[in-house]
Amino acid sequence: MNSRFGKDISIQLPELRELVFQYLDEADQPLDKVLLLPPDHTRLNSMAGTITAMVYGKLVGEGSEVDILPALGTHNPMTEAQLRMMFGDTIPLEVFKVHDWRNEVVCKGTIGGDALSELSDGKLDYAVDVEVNKRLFEGYDMILSIGQVVPHEVVGMANYTKNIVVGVGGSDLINKSHFLGAVSGIEATMGRTDTPVRKLFNRAADTCLSELPIHYILTVMELDYESGEIHQRGFYAGEDVSVFEEACKLSRAVNITLLDREPKKVVVYLDPHEFQSTWLGNKSVYRTRMAIADDGDLIVLAPALNEFGEDPVIDRLIRKFGYCGTTGALKAVEEDEELRDNLGAAAHLMAGSSDGRFRITYCPGEGGVTLNEIRSVGYEAEPYDEVVKRYDPKLLKDGFNILPDGEEIFFVSNPALGLWAFKEKFKEAE
Repeated sequence: MNSRFGKDISIQLPELRELVFQYLDEADQPLDKVLLLPPDHTRLNSMAGTITAMVYGKLVGEGSEVDILPALGTHNPMTEAQLRMMFGDTIPLEVFKVHDWRNEVVCKGTIGGDALSELSDGKLDYAVDVEVNKRLFEGYDMILSIGQVVPHEVVGMANYTKNIVVGVGGSDLINKSHFLGAVSGIEATMGRTDTPVRKLFNRAADTCLSELPIHYILTVMELDYESGEIHQRGFYAGEDVSVFEEACKLSRAVNITLLDREPKKVVVYLDPHEFQSTWLGNKSVYRTRMAIADDGDLIVLAPALNEFGEDPVIDRLIRKFGYCGTTGALKAVEEDEELRDNLGAAAHLMAGSSDGRFRITYCPGEGGVTLNEIRSVGYEAEPYDEVVKRYDPKLLKDGFNILPDGEEIFFVSNPALGLWAFKEKFKEAE
């Protein structure tokens, strides 16, 4: 494993380039044809875009053929503007391929229902097809998965095998793994390295994809609340699970904020470059739910909100059933065939609800989703332009703030960068 990490380290671009190039130079196989699997723009702060550009420039300069397949999962294809924002201007646009999670995948095996029963403590018993983008099997010498390790609501800690079997995976595993995470309990999942969904992902990769020459470059990033700057604290590169496990240790140390008391009101800002849907924007719900006091409020500032789901089918299902919580979603799964066929959407309806414990108010700008549409899916709604007069993200600092009239709020400037929890609640879930 090639690594550089520490809670007080800040890896700068020259050092990062040296680490990336060193790993590539030490590869024990020819790199005539390479596939890069970075995240999309919704992981803008991961340094994955910069690393991808570094790898591409070096390998193409040495005569390699390089393709880039952003690990979209269920997200929308990236626009030219988003590609340039994420990866810079040096990579030709034709190098970027688009992952289609519904149509351009191949099944490489099945994990039986007995395994799911074991992972879910008997709650689920379905078989899972391991599907990944067919491009992975086009004779690449190296498949390099690039991304950030950070607490995650479905799998516990993001990246590693998730970037393969979900990021460039197919609908069966995506849907069923998300539902496994939901029935396992989001509070018992977030921030944990070893979870039922992680076991499923690793088993899928180990048993069905072992023929692929997959390598990983993983980063750990931290937001400095005092300066507002984002620092790279970790770089890990290798082929086995130790790369991920070491990254998780550092991420748990720098990305989880444990609070001594529960805020009654949490305000989360969704950067318009990263968040245009509740499918993504509900990280505001997932990542703060263990911090918010009972009968509290979550205010989501969403200036660019333009849809619910990033897939037409999922968007329609969110509009049909709303964020109905655990009981409502489980009942709907029993009664509705289309929702049973899209269990990832059902899991999202569960996780995106507070189950009545606290209020969720979305505040859209001019992105296109109306206040009435937000209310129709079970959230409260207020116009962004009005709410931001009181809760201006430019004037708030991450953490507790006291407003001029004495109101106390807890502010999160980017929910994708961590996990916030009341210390006692997180201890109970460990």
